[in-house]
This record gives sequence, structure tokens and C-alpha cells, in this order.
Amino acid sequence: MDLVAVTSLKQFFKSLLDEALGQSRVDVAEVTEFYLANLLAEFAAADRLFAPEEPGGAEEPLALLYHRAQSAEREERIRMLRRLGDVSLYKAGFFAGALRGSAVGQRYTIEMGEAAYGQVAVLARGGFAQVYDELGRKFRPLVDVLEGIAARSSARSSSAGVLQVYESWRRTGSDTLESVLVDAGLLPRGGGLPN
Repeated sequence: MDLVAVTSLKQFFKSLLDEALGQSRVDVAEVTEFYLANLLAEFAAADRLFAPEEPGGAEEPLALLYHRAQSAEREERIRMLRRLGDVSLYKAGFFAGALRGSAVGQRYTIEMGEAAYGQVAVLARGGFAQVYDELGRKFRPLVDVLEGIAARSSARSSSAGVLQVYESWRRTGSDTLESVLVDAGLLPRGGGLPN
């Protein structure tokens, strides 16, 4: 693994996103990429992701947050739906393996996030409406990008991390995880295990 000097957590995540978006060929506007880098930097501190004073914090169920948002005034609704989209995107990407094995599931989390960002795009005024629209439309590919970032980090951290990525790939058949294993030299190009 190469060492890279960065001056901020946002810059670190921006460079990870640049690499991951390029590898996945997901094209997003520059402002959307900056939004994602800021989101990742903010949620790097677990207390921001699970903040009890924030909507959806302290593990509030997504459905409950969505329901509360629907009865809120416009500005609060935007804030709650944006938070729902942010939390859903982060969890679906960085905790994909755990969600796949949970009762709620990754698909549900993705659908909630897509819907939340879609509604924010309609409610928001100004240039950021386009960011939320893009996040909603490209939610699933962006989840894959974040899952790839998490898997690459895990695979680079230790042999146990590599094994975890491999086991998850064997269980799910995820193209994203397969790409990480190919890039790490653990699977041949073209996929699958050698005979």
C-alpha cells in the first residue's frame, strides 16, 4: 500500500472517491463528488453517524425517520430526508455485508435512500437540487463505489481483511468485491476461481 500525505480528512476521501469513481466508471458532477467527500469525512467520526440529536441517529429505524419527515414542515422535512439519504448511502456502502445478512437488508436501505434524495431534489431550491437528484438517480452505483472503498481498505489493512472480503465475495458474488480481489492479485482477471 502506498502512503499518501493529505492535509485533511476531506482531501483523503476526495482522493479515494476519485480513484473509486474512475475504476467503476460512475460519472458524477464535481459538486456531487465534493458532497460525497464531505459526507464520508463527517461520518468518519461514529458520533456523527449515530448522533442521538440528529434525525436517524442512535439507530432510529429508517422507516420511522421517513414517516416523521413526511409530517414535518418543508425545511425540517428537507433536513430529515437529506439525513435519511446520507445515512442510507453510507450504511448501504460501508456496511453492505452486515446489511445483506440483516432482517432489513441492503435493498431496503437503498430504496429508502433513493426515495429520500429524490424528494429532497424536488423540495430543495437552487443548485443543490441537482446534487440530490444525481444522488437519488445514481444511488445504487454510488453504493457500489462506497462498498469498493470499504473493501479495498479492508483488504489492504490485513490478511484477515482480505479473507473477509473474499468470504463476502464468495457468499454474494458481488462484482464490486470481485474487482477488489482482482486488483489485489487474488483472483485472475475475467473472474471466478481458477480450476
